[in-house]
Amino acid sequence: MPDMNNINDDMDMLADIYTLEDEEGVEQQFELLDTMDLDGERYYALVPYNSDPAAQLAEDTELVVLKSEYDENNEETLVSIDNDEEYERIGNMFLERLNDIYDEDE
Repeated sequence: MPDMNNINDDMDMLADIYTLEDEEGVEQQFELLDTMDLDGERYYALVPYNSDPAAQLAEDTELVVLKSEYDENNEETLVSIDNDEEYERIGNMFLERLNDIYDEDE
């Protein structure tokens, strides 16, 4: 899985938007849905961002779960979770939390 680097501090008025760059140098914007600290690690739940709200709702987006690491310059980077068990466990925890949040809003 590719590393996702260079957290960008671009912010939208309604959402936390991160521009992430993969190991091939391709940039993509993601909307931050949630963060979680667990077992000394920080995890991020994101979805691909589309600036058009109608298009965003129409898209079938997949939850992206990344882990925070620090590089040699002590700068935070987001990386893919290579361990399938860890990815599955953290992803399910995020899905449960997000379902609870959206159920409360209704």
